[in-house]
Amino acid sequence: MVERGADLKVDGIHTAYGLSQVLFGVSLEVKAGECIALIGRNGVGKTTTMRSIMGLTPPRQGHVMWKGQDIARLGPHRICRLGIGFVPEDRRIFPELSVWENLDIARRTGAAGKTTWSEEQVFALFPDLAEIRDRRGGVLSGGQQQMLTIARTLMGNPELLLLDEPSEGLAPLIVDLLQQRVGELKATGLSIVLAEQNLQFVMALADRVYILEKGEVRFTGTPADLKADERIVHQYLTV
Repeated sequence: MVERGADLKVDGIHTAYGLSQVLFGVSLEVKAGECIALIGRNGVGKTTTMRSIMGLTPPRQGHVMWKGQDIARLGPHRICRLGIGFVPEDRRIFPELSVWENLDIARRTGAAGKTTWSEEQVFALFPDLAEIRDRRGGVLSGGQQQMLTIARTLMGNPELLLLDEPSEGLAPLIVDLLQQRVGELKATGLSIVLAEQNLQFVMALADRVYILEKGEVRFTGTPADLKADERIVHQYLTV
């Protein structure tokens, strides 16, 4: 088996909001086609890690390497054009636009002119959206809005998808459906970074997990490694 290289490599990043430092030397890597998960309690730095990768809150120290290029000082729009898509926790759909218009406004060819996703393909992945394509975004349920946010990000044809707390606030049946859809995305070869508190969601999707605590990585391993270590689960994940 050929060892895959890292598409994304985060190396020792330190990130702060003003005088408040949140990340202290976080490092991680994502290989092509891999799903890695950032897990931990609220406020440990999962979202800040995502924002640092995306250029929304640039790290003050360290490197964010994407396909060999350091993108740590690039703006979010340039990072998006290089093939990284971000699905924020608060979704940020356009409430006055229809489902189709939300998708159409995000249409963009990917890096090197690659086009993998079209409306037809995202509607095939999320058939519920196809049935409500003319409905305004503001009247959708939480689950429909989450699926629309993912679908809209896919319209930019990313090679790496950052998913921030996708199951937050959703009913269990919708979480199960979303888990299935993200699994289908992973099966297409899309690389994924998943920040999530729902451990069952993570265990079903991730190839490797990183546990964050107080802005530092405290554990790295496979879901099987984590499941086998009850001490780690109790120390960093239980409330």
